[in-house]
Amino acid sequence: MAITGAAELLATWEAGLAEAPTGRALLLHRAARPDVDAATLPVLPVGEREADLFALRRALFGERMQVRLACSACGADMEFDLDAGEFARSLGGPGGPGDSVVRVRQDGWDVEFRLPGVADLTAAARAADPRAALLARCLVSAVRDGAAADAGDLPVPVQRRIAEAVEAADPGADVTLNIACPECGEATRAELDIASYLWTELDAWARDLLLDVHLLATSYGWSEPEILALSPLRRRYYLELCADV
Repeated sequence: MAITGAAELLATWEAGLAEAPTGRALLLHRAARPDVDAATLPVLPVGEREADLFALRRALFGERMQVRLACSACGADMEFDLDAGEFARSLGGPGGPGDSVVRVRQDGWDVEFRLPGVADLTAAARAADPRAALLARCLVSAVRDGAAADAGDLPVPVQRRIAEAVEAADPGADVTLNIACPECGEATRAELDIASYLWTELDAWARDLLLDVHLLATSYGWSEPEILALSPLRRRYYLELCADV
């Protein structure tokens, strides 16, 4: 994964200000995978995208992720650290899982099903029956005793088996934490939305960087591109010199 420069990251942040969370997640994924065509990203398996975003977070802000949530039992505040690199590796890292199609054989059925991408989930959510819509979108083939069938023909046990196979093949599609409360000992389950987490960090970083640009431009008369071209270490050094004046 190429580490995106400051100017490119600022452009990603600026574009994301006018976007909904789904649009921001796509922009972050583009930053994480500049090697992949933009039209391909929304159809990659969800777990692959999550792995890419964890890897991007690690590249930009380091391994340590601070997470805070309230205990569902007693309401106590819980703070703990997660390892972004460990998450990226456990989910498959950049590029994610290699096979995006699962195969299910049950009760005479032979089914091939594509792992859903973000575009599939978004489209299915708009349908009257999201589960049926997702099944129809991602079904590659369904054969029963040699005869082809449609998604609507699949019996409930086969549909359930498909869901289990998808979950096993793409575990990173749903990153759920199970945290024991240090106060009462009860466990709290919470979904870790890496896209939202990373966007919050990028937003804070961008606003801090723009303040740095303002201070350096005021002190030295440099342009924004000239300031962004400096390494973070050199920018910090010049800012310290400004503070000493």
